[in-house]
Amino acid sequence: SYLIYVTKFVQVISCNLPIIQSMAMAPFYFLPILVGFTAAQRLKSDPLVVAAIGALLVKPEMVGLSAAKASGVWLGMPINAHFFGLPITVPNYAYSIFPIIFAAWLARPIDNWLKNHLPTVIRSIFQPLITIFIVGSVLLVIMGPAITMISSGISIAIHSLLNFNYALSGLIIGGLYQVLVIFGLHWMVVPLIANEIAQTGQSQLNALVNFTMIAQGAGALAVFAKTKIANLKGLAGAGALSAFAGITEPAMYGVNLKYGRVFWMANIGGAVGGLIAGLFNLHMYGFTGSLIGFPSFASTKDNPNNLLIFFLASAATIVVSFVMVYLWGFKDCDVERSAKQVEKKNIFKNNDAK
Repeated sequence: SYLIYVTKFVQVISCNLPIIQSMAMAPFYFLPILVGFTAAQRLKSDPLVVAAIGALLVKPEMVGLSAAKASGVWLGMPINAHFFGLPITVPNYAYSIFPIIFAAWLARPIDNWLKNHLPTVIRSIFQPLITIFIVGSVLLVIMGPAITMISSGISIAIHSLLNFNYALSGLIIGGLYQVLVIFGLHWMVVPLIANEIAQTGQSQLNALVNFTMIAQGAGALAVFAKTKIANLKGLAGAGALSAFAGITEPAMYGVNLKYGRVFWMANIGGAVGGLIAGLFNLHMYGFTGSLIGFPSFASTKDNPNNLLIFFLASAATIVVSFVMVYLWGFKDCDVERSAKQVEKKNIFKNNDAK
């Protein structure tokens, strides 16, 4: 009878999975808006104006441009849009934080200049509109191509590294891949994975990326086990479960990056897992990663012990990340210290520039 209830529960969850996933991922897909609002508060820009710029970056039409067929190539970058006749490349800004933080920084001096030069009678209408246009234009014309160029360079470097030595690739990619996610630079890696799977039916690169996700989950799990702060414990526990299910953003942005040592200590575990995967020639036959993605390793096509190696590398990743964070990566006093450091390092004063 219990099996019947469990089966029905799984069926209900499966039927509603797209909506449930949307509930979980919406804040992170629209991260430029949320980060833009909070960054503007810290950098003394107009939060609503910067949030509007973040909305521009993730508007469906902009996301569509990022996936549009390129009309040409310039400096190795695909040209997928034109802005006042100028050919530009538009990357996918969803899940990214660096471009909108730059926007929050740039919006303040522009806002201040407009405040001092626009007539009072039209200021409330034209000041935000002009700021959005100027900052949005700079992001599209300069930041977009810059992000694409850096991403392309990184993807070439990763491809070359994989061809050179799989074990060394595992060590480096396992330890550093999540850094790319912070800046939204990982999007150019996705085509490499898709191309590997399309051509060979498996992806060694995705196998390595898999352990970076597990590592971030283990880092959040260590915070959950160590902290006595109720709110943080709940956030870290949820983030760990999410990362083990293949979604690292709650763990990374909610906990690990906020307390920087947690992120870097967890990355050591990712490097260990990646190294083991490389040494024992692990293969991955699908896109779904982290612990929930174990079926993607359930094949003996290229390696008779493939699934066993996945479990061993995953266990090593969890143990190393958990121990590193628990012993050296986090203390409850870091919570208060982090808040004080953020306020102290704010590069703008409370008074507006004249």
